Amino acid sequence: MLKSMRNIGIMAHIDAGKTTTTERILYYTGKSHRIGEVDNGEAVMDWMEQEQERGITIQSAATTIYWNGFQINVIDTPGHVDFTAEVERSLRVLDGAVALFDAVRGVEAQTETVWRQAARYNVPCICYINKMDRLGADFFQVLADIQGKLGALPAVIQLPIGKENGFEGVIDLIMMREIRWDPKDEGETMLVTPLAPEQEALALIWREKLIDRLSQVSDAVTESYLAGGEVPPELIKKELRDAVLKRALFPVMAGASRRNIGVQPLIDAVVAYLPAPDERAPAAGRHLKKDAPLDVPCDPAGLPLALVFKIQHDREAGSLCYVRMYSGSLKPGAVVYNVGKKKRERANRILRMHSNKSEPLESLEAGDIGVIIGMKHAQTGDTIGSEGWPVALERMQFPEPVISVSIEAKTLSEQEKLREILSLLSKEDPTFTTKENAETGQLIISGMGELHLEVLVTRILKEYRLGAKVGNPQVTYRESVSRTAERTQRFSRIIAGKENAAALTLRAAPRERGSGNRYVCAVKKREVPPPIFEAVARGVQGGFASGIIMGYPCIDIEVTLTDLQYSELTGTEFAFEGCASMGFDETCREAAPVLLEPIMALDLLSPKEFLGDVLSLVTQRGGQVVSVDSKPYTEEIKARAPMARMFGFMTVLRSVSHGRASFTMEFSHFEQPPAVSAAGRVSGAGLS
Repeated sequence: MLKSMRNIGIMAHIDAGKTTTTERILYYTGKSHRIGEVDNGEAVMDWMEQEQERGITIQSAATTIYWNGFQINVIDTPGHVDFTAEVERSLRVLDGAVALFDAVRGVEAQTETVWRQAARYNVPCICYINKMDRLGADFFQVLADIQGKLGALPAVIQLPIGKENGFEGVIDLIMMREIRWDPKDEGETMLVTPLAPEQEALALIWREKLIDRLSQVSDAVTESYLAGGEVPPELIKKELRDAVLKRALFPVMAGASRRNIGVQPLIDAVVAYLPAPDERAPAAGRHLKKDAPLDVPCDPAGLPLALVFKIQHDREAGSLCYVRMYSGSLKPGAVVYNVGKKKRERANRILRMHSNKSEPLESLEAGDIGVIIGMKHAQTGDTIGSEGWPVALERMQFPEPVISVSIEAKTLSEQEKLREILSLLSKEDPTFTTKENAETGQLIISGMGELHLEVLVTRILKEYRLGAKVGNPQVTYRESVSRTAERTQRFSRIIAGKENAAALTLRAAPRERGSGNRYVCAVKKREVPPPIFEAVARGVQGGFASGIIMGYPCIDIEVTLTDLQYSELTGTEFAFEGCASMGFDETCREAAPVLLEPIMALDLLSPKEFLGDVLSLVTQRGGQVVSVDSKPYTEEIKARAPMARMFGFMTVLRSVSHGRASFTMEFSHFEQPPAVSAAGRVSGAGLS
């Protein structure tokens, strides 16, 4: 069964045609009886009301299709950068991916982001150049983009026949034939014909290039080629598959999904070149009792082990926990163990999802993806297994939210309901956080961008039918230190007639930007109980989250415990946790704290005639232009700009370009602003 299973995702920049392609895949595999279109809000995979209204994918949607005896679990991911967490958690559990490229725009900003995510999880990919029928489509320019911008080695297995309005089909370079699609039955019938004489010369050149590229990674192809004669198609497919599994080569195909051209060969390629679950490297885990790394092979007969990669709230069923089984199997009603939280839970029901519809499963086997209903404590990234085998799978990493707004219910009676809704939404989305401002009592919600927060607020107002007032967007800053400082802190409190006392010395030092926080215990005292050291660690970790001067989270600080004074009579966990918290605060205040603002990476597309106006607009917002890349119809501009000055940028950009320029923006890094005025008297040198 494992050999005939594929877990794949469709990934790309926004508006490259992911959902349109997925809808065709559903239709041709018989999962849908008619093709759903994104533009008219009828796409099966875009089931949320906001997805249908906005014409974009917001949540990754899962479905299962069957093709020539193969089971293919498909996840359609969002393309907008604000929903990058959906892509991240999907790629974490997938075995292969189809990367879509717009034939006009080539490799775009979010394409690079999702490609890096796929590389981080070592996910093999197939490249599909979509929209070959659009004005300005250039297959060979996109090829150059894939190699130049992504650093990938493309292996062209199809060539387009014609382009723009004249695009009518593809040349199959492995079988050396032409394929066209019959428009009378929505492209369901493929018309296969021998190579036309006028196409033969170009096809031979590119087949030679394919063989040459394969010979760089395959001795078998090299030997076959040097022996003379034709390299057999079966050998090409076999060796290409091996190269794809190693991410050494990336097959490239062409099509126009909206016109129903090129989709069936893409499904064939998924089966032919992307891996089965047991062909991937074993999952990385850690045995908690032995505190040692452990490889988890994909074995249906092994002990059960699964990763929760997505939580979705359903009003009737409660939490839908999307899981990927890495080992063993689960049956409905089974008791499972949440390894990280050390809690037993019951898998009441197990479902296979088709977008927002479902069907019950009798068992979820290793390698498969499904939904468990009944687990109340599970969160994204949790490992589900058994108590006798406490293995935690590697957790997912999500970017930090960089934009915040205040939100409050319109009536006091609805305030508690708002808190419950925010708790549900933050459980679903790891990049959405909620906190209460200690001074004003306001609820502050944070997310990845203006669109991200707008979508979440709309869900609160419409989906949960709760009246709420929302403040203006505010930038989420960070705090750090700029020099090393060391301080001894003492703590003494009498509680219920008993003295609680502690003393410790902490050293705070700056780390390289982007390396994160780190706590180091440099004290080795055997007479000190381990819970005391754990209490100190909790106090320091709490300090990282609560900030130094202005209450923003801290980043890139190393705190070292250099000394600790403990007495059996007065030393309590409470005292040492409080002492560590106070010590962190005072030590960091002496280490020249600094405020850091989020810097965004911009990717702008502008017609040539508006290039000067767009560049001027970027610099007016405090941005720095990194590069300008000329394309046949547009100019691609890459820039960096402070988040605080990017609010309302889209409106002004549309105004200066008559609505023809567009941009995407994603978080790049935090850096110290040259000068900031704030309540805490912030200067270019630091916080005072």
